[in-house]
Amino acid sequence: MAADRPRLDLPVFIPAFAIAVIAACFLVFRPEQAEAWAAHLMSLVTSQFGWLFVIFGFGTFVFALWLAFGRFGQVKLSRTDEPPEYSELSWAAMMFSAGIGIGLVSWSFVEPIYYLSTPPLHIEPHSARAAEWGHMYTLFHWSFVPWALYAVPSVAVAYVLHARHRPLLRISEVCRPVLGNRVDGWVGSVIDTLIILGLIAGAGTSLGLGVPLVSALTTSTLGIEENLYTRLGVIGVWTVIFGVSAYKGLKAGIRILSDINIFLAIALVLLVLFVGPTVFILSLSANSLGLMLDSFPRISFWLDPVKDGGFPDAWTLFYWAWWIAYAPLMGLFFGRISRGRTIRQTVLGIICWGSLGCIAFLSICGAYALHLELDGVLEVSRMLSENGIPATVVEIVKTLPFSQVLLAAFTVLSFVFLATTLDSSAYVLASISTKNLYGEDEPGKRNRLAWAFALAMIAVGLLFASGLQTVKSLTIILALPLTAVLFVVFRSLTRALGEDFGKRVRKPALVIAPTNNASNKES
Repeated sequence: MAADRPRLDLPVFIPAFAIAVIAACFLVFRPEQAEAWAAHLMSLVTSQFGWLFVIFGFGTFVFALWLAFGRFGQVKLSRTDEPPEYSELSWAAMMFSAGIGIGLVSWSFVEPIYYLSTPPLHIEPHSARAAEWGHMYTLFHWSFVPWALYAVPSVAVAYVLHARHRPLLRISEVCRPVLGNRVDGWVGSVIDTLIILGLIAGAGTSLGLGVPLVSALTTSTLGIEENLYTRLGVIGVWTVIFGVSAYKGLKAGIRILSDINIFLAIALVLLVLFVGPTVFILSLSANSLGLMLDSFPRISFWLDPVKDGGFPDAWTLFYWAWWIAYAPLMGLFFGRISRGRTIRQTVLGIICWGSLGCIAFLSICGAYALHLELDGVLEVSRMLSENGIPATVVEIVKTLPFSQVLLAAFTVLSFVFLATTLDSSAYVLASISTKNLYGEDEPGKRNRLAWAFALAMIAVGLLFASGLQTVKSLTIILALPLTAVLFVVFRSLTRALGEDFGKRVRKPALVIAPTNNASNKES
């Protein structure tokens, strides 16, 4: 019936879109006030609630393992015994591209160098231990806990969307088993507004990191001077790329971009491995993996409360808050593309594919940068402190053979990573503002395109205001209430599974019977 077809939900779209426009204007016209206010609140959140972030992060990782290997692991995220909607490669590529985006390229070469200068656990700076622990901490910040924070809400969204067949791709709808019909009123509106704010802040952080990096790579490749106009040009080209992709939708847009980018990322990482100090890279990577597995419980809870050296606040808590702010977005997007998989396949696929991709990329690129620094080939730490991340990444890439070709390749990789991350953001924003959106449906093209250009406006606002630190601070601040939202999401998932299946979980795959009652069916 026409009344049941997907359509724009104006009461949600109008205020949400207004928030994006207001955020962009605020960055342009009141940058100093925004930065001071955000910095104060960020310091308050990290100093007073750091314990909550580390407990929540580790607890989510344990809960994800319970979902995968517990009695509901073989529950299918579908109402029929259908195969997965997307192949394993396309599914992993879309998750990886959306889940880390431009941040991976921005930090892969330089994060271990930061830790070399300001190491954790009060290790002596620029020592051999600082290099080993710095390389390991980079892998820790991008692997198991972050992807577990993505995996659990993804299962919750996929279960409600594909198994219970609820026609709303919203976190508030996922909370219905606990909050009941209150999600149809102001409680649901508050939840979805928090999700939108977290999404805009998280996407803004990616924009603040990505646009300067892509601009630096582009101007270096073309041999032209970097200025405001080149950065505006980068935003223009990037807007066209991800605007077209958002307009095309999942199968004709985001999936194709992700497939292209995953092959390009693999090729570039392998090239760095084989043209660089291969044995050193492999040895340091293996050492860091063992060090992380050996120290995982300790570093998961290390807050340095006595000496208060500042490392956990500046790095681990920032990352955990960033992942928490992004988790609802990734849950909505990953949940949408996970139809036909079991809970075990979804959880292990997200954690394993995501962690493997990040560990491979970060360990190889980070080890190469450490080699340049430790062997005196390039003063990476000095360049990083004086020139910032974009210029340092460009100089590191220039030390590789065929540097101009590789600069062009890294430019394309960065462009598409940025596009796919924000593409998925626009898709989810459009989904939140759409009524009657069933699992197989997609939000309207104009709706997706409107959000694509709204995010482009934020990019321009960041460019004029230099408001990256403000957006990063807001991301951390918003992560605090989002922990409460995610807790409700986790509890709603376990309650829904208990209601639908109880103890009837012995067969290899389970689906909800496609009836109007609450009866269950074993496959």
